[in-house]
Amino acid sequence: MSSGDTVVGEIIGAASLILFGTGVRAAVTLLMTGIGRSPDVPTGCAADPVRDLGRRVAHTFLPIPNRGTSDWAYAWVPVAGPPTGGVLAGPATTQPSEPEPKG
Repeated sequence: MSSGDTVVGEIIGAASLILFGTGVRAAVTLLMTGIGRSPDVPTGCAADPVRDLGRRVAHTFLPIPNRGTSDWAYAWVPVAGPPTGGVLAGPATTQPSEPEPKG
């Protein structure tokens, strides 16, 4: 899959969590598990950009033999996807303000 496909998956996953994850703790846990395990989210639902970025930074600097690449070309996907999904879903979850009473 391309980076574009995976960032769209991250955006959809984060937006789904915000739009549908406002219930009780068990419902949120099930929702996160479903989003993370769904085939449309090949990154495994980073949802927390620091989780991916922290591991990638550690992989880059720790002296691990035969470690392979840290794939920094892909690092923007889990960092940009969840916040973008949150920004897109946020307005749908806000309550309209009531007008000030006159008089």
